[in-house]
Amino acid sequence: MTSTAPRTPRTVVPIDAPPPLTETFDRARVTELRHSVAAFAEASGLTGERLDDFVLVVNELITNAVRHGGGRGRLRLWRASGTVTCEISDHGSGIDADRLDDRRRPAPDTTGGWGLWLARRLSDELVVQTGPAGTTVRISASLTTDEPAAG
Repeated sequence: MTSTAPRTPRTVVPIDAPPPLTETFDRARVTELRHSVAAFAEASGLTGERLDDFVLVVNELITNAVRHGGGRGRLRLWRASGTVTCEISDHGSGIDADRLDDRRRPAPDTTGGWGLWLARRLSDELVVQTGPAGTTVRISASLTTDEPAAG
């Protein structure tokens, strides 16, 4: 039988980005989370050197949260408006203002101090909120440019 009732139109929503990713982490999850970030960023449209740079910076920020921010943290990762954004939060005692304002490249033989410097150089945007209750660092990478913003 054929119904003569009018059909209700269906809305088709294209899926062009992976769903947002939110994960808590500690030292044991750093490698696993780096792989998840790489897969998400690639599925979102980052490729080549931009993808590598983004994953490197996120890995540095996750490692900083573990080493300096109380041993654990939370990562949020999403794509919106042609940009992939990652936010890493911890519950450490914050970043000293002098350290935060230091824009100098770390000495080549220095084992630490590279995270924020790399984030400034390789991300299109870097936002840091820090205080005695913890730190949140947000980076972003545009999907439409070949080069990161000058830092």
